Amino acid sequence: MFAIMKQTLFFLLFVLASHVQAQNEIVATGRILDAHSKKGIKALIQYRSIPTGGISGKFNDSTFSFGIFGTARYQIKVEAAGYHSTLVTVDPKEINSANQLVRDIYLTPLGETITLSSLIFEQGKSVINAQSFEELDRIAQMLKENEKMTIQLEGHTDNMGSAKANMALSQDRVDAVKKYLVGKGVQKNRIKTKAFGGTQPVAKGNSTESRAANRRVEMRILTE
Repeated sequence: MFAIMKQTLFFLLFVLASHVQAQNEIVATGRILDAHSKKGIKALIQYRSIPTGGISGKFNDSTFSFGIFGTARYQIKVEAAGYHSTLVTVDPKEINSANQLVRDIYLTPLGETITLSSLIFEQGKSVINAQSFEELDRIAQMLKENEKMTIQLEGHTDNMGSAKANMALSQDRVDAVKKYLVGKGVQKNRIKTKAFGGTQPVAKGNSTESRAANRRVEMRILTE
């Protein structure tokens, strides 16, 4: 009888320990997305604990999910044909209430510019709306994690009004974006700017929709 009770106790302690471990385990999860279309991309995803690399693994998929133990940070490298590779770092401090660390990773197609679709300015000005900060913060994080990457911010307006004023406004807006990124810790020499005014429209006509599409800031990766 004592032996049976002892075995039962050991079993209960094992189940309890396993339950506590499962509760404490942090899961890093996310998707690999095209920065332009937001569609999933199948990629080589390699992760390693930093700084030692003692824990590592890889996936060939458009999603990833792996356990994080302790307080170690992990570096994730993502490579896909036709895209710039990128490095991101995940930190257990960023977990949500479900003990998950959710991090979607956006890849930029080679040779293409990416329109910063969530970037909003006050009408006719270079003042950045607070709704834009999330996208800009993501770009700043990407640049800090990829220390050799340089980008060019390209400003465009619609073709209404003075061409000279439009050129100046497009320059002011990319300068404002650069200032924001530098304020987040990115070295200013890694961010180039170029103004086009209304000389490179992506939509024809003078409808409200066409003019809105032509007012944009694009990002081009120069080196990685």
